[in-house]
Amino acid sequence: MKLIAEWRRVLLRAWSIRLLLLAGALSGAEFALPYLDGYLPIPPRLFAALSGLTVAAAFVARIVAQKDFENGK
Repeated sequence: MKLIAEWRRVLLRAWSIRLLLLAGALSGAEFALPYLDGYLPIPPRLFAALSGLTVAAAFVARIVAQKDFENGK
């Protein structure tokens, strides 16, 4: 396995990475929700749905050209 030349820049600026981190946070919130039962008025499957939508958005962001990465900038 070989990293791309600008991997640090991609980690800091790519929307796909940001969205995948958000999806991970939502999955963690879904896991923690049963322990907070009664404290949060949130439907049980809301975090799962939001996580799935975020992963789908990350997939789209991964294949769409982003301004920060056009023309080798």
